[in-house]
Amino acid sequence: MPFEPLIALCRCRVNGGTFVEHNGRELAVFLLNTPPEVFVIDNTCPHAGGNLSGGEVADHVVTCPWHSWPFDLRTGVCVHSSQARVRGYPADIRDDMVWVDLDSEG
Repeated sequence: MPFEPLIALCRCRVNGGTFVEHNGRELAVFLLNTPPEVFVIDNTCPHAGGNLSGGEVADHVVTCPWHSWPFDLRTGVCVHSSQARVRGYPADIRDDMVWVDLDSEG
């Protein structure tokens, strides 16, 4: 499936996560402002199911609010163990919207 619109930029938390449910998937959208970048990952932490969109973001890393597992937004890989990861999706900013390709892995 090609890229599709996911959420308006004005609804995204800058330098933080925004929860989006889309076509039965729970996603976390991260809009970083310097430079403007957007990342879309599965919202569920693989450790214990924490809500990643509610985690703190620093230096392209989101930290799960439940047990502090850190994931690199660019790769989805846990900073402490490459065995743990979340699925990421190619995302782009177009016409004040976040677009995502949910059929591809980012």
